[in-house]
Amino acid sequence: MKLITILLLCSRLLPSLVQITYSQEIECIDETVFQAADTALKKYNSGLQSGNQFVLYRVAEGTKTDGLETIYNFKYQIKEGNCSVQSGLDWQDCDFKNAEEAATGECTATVGKRENKFSVARQTCNITPGKRPTGTDDLPCMGCVSRISTESPELEPILKHAIEHFNNNTDHSHLFALREVKSAHSQVVAGTIFDITYSIVQTNCSKDHFPSLLGDCVSLPNGDDGECRGNVVVNIDNKIADFSQTCDLYPGHGLLDPLSKNCRGCPKEIPVDSPELKEALGHSIAQLNAENNHTFYFKIDTVKKATSQVVAGAMYVIEFIARETKCSKESNTELTAECEVNHLGQSLNCKANVYMRPWENKVFPTVKCQPLQMNTMMRRPPGFSPFRSVRVQETKGGITDSDFIEGVEATTSPYDTEIHDDLIPDIHVQPDSLSSDKLISDFLEVSSHKCPGPPWKPVSWKDSPTETTEYSDFDLLDALS
Repeated sequence: MKLITILLLCSRLLPSLVQITYSQEIECIDETVFQAADTALKKYNSGLQSGNQFVLYRVAEGTKTDGLETIYNFKYQIKEGNCSVQSGLDWQDCDFKNAEEAATGECTATVGKRENKFSVARQTCNITPGKRPTGTDDLPCMGCVSRISTESPELEPILKHAIEHFNNNTDHSHLFALREVKSAHSQVVAGTIFDITYSIVQTNCSKDHFPSLLGDCVSLPNGDDGECRGNVVVNIDNKIADFSQTCDLYPGHGLLDPLSKNCRGCPKEIPVDSPELKEALGHSIAQLNAENNHTFYFKIDTVKKATSQVVAGAMYVIEFIARETKCSKESNTELTAECEVNHLGQSLNCKANVYMRPWENKVFPTVKCQPLQMNTMMRRPPGFSPFRSVRVQETKGGITDSDFIEGVEATTSPYDTEIHDDLIPDIHVQPDSLSSDKLISDFLEVSSHKCPGPPWKPVSWKDSPTETTEYSDFDLLDALS
């Protein structure tokens, strides 16, 4: 009876476990969309160290995905305001700066909402500087913060120091390289202060094998990336006297086809019987026997998978099965081809990383192994109960089915030696419980999503008699109340 009760309970719970999530276009004038944009813009403004805050111009487009957490992916446009970043005011309290002088930008943000709380997952903003006031182009400002070219040669040593600092002070498995310098400012004060915004990207060089960036380290498609802001003080001797850096690291979407032939520097799968693997396999088994304190030598029995990667040399990653031989380390000085496998001996499941630099005659092998144990459920023929499955065990002589060989390890209770199939009812799913029309509704009627949204209306515009009437019935400021 207990078994019947469990089965009936599972059949009732099954439909509730099915969840479908899909993206849909957002309403750019929706209150929650505005709150998501407000959260993103406040985070961006909080990272500014000088100048004016930016003010929301409008939400341009985006999508949202509902689930345990609602995810908003959207673009929004911003303009420079007339409130400084040190004013302590929120951007909603600022007005737009003079149109010709104001910097403008577009941001792409991913914001999550859970229990009415918003959090920024990732964000990038591209800023276009405004024009300088008329008549000031030729007036030097000693000691003022001034924008400099992102390609200025004086930034090269600073950016190199910044990337090294990031790689040495983060616990990420891979090294990062500079992707793009987005903006740079300098200020002359008994030396020079640089304020630089730049993006970084994950490379194919892991820290386990490469202490620093090399010429063959290349960025990985859809690897992790980030945006950093560095503040550097260069003294009058042209040396870095002080350095600070903040970075927001964003997880990638997973490598798109990392074994693709079009990915220079990415791992490439090679045949397990390729002659190219011979030397790497030799170093792998030699390293395994050197580190293993077992009495007998091991030899490679089966190569399961192998990849190669060109990074300032050659990196091989090999998965293989090693089996104990009959050659003892006491009577044999080394492993030879004549050493026979001991079928009653131990088997190991191994993964080797072999980094080779032929021009220096250097090899750096690492091998990690675990005893080979297989405890998997074997699918039974039709008519058998799923609760009467048996385990498949690896024996000293190979894999055996416990139905036919003595030494069965069954999953049934030792106190019940008989299973009654007639006690287990067939599970009938109600026709409408998992039907397709319940999982995916009909296409929604095509309607306007009101994107891009209306321009933000600053406080000073609220009572202006010259307001435009196109969006006169909507005030984004009311969304915060």
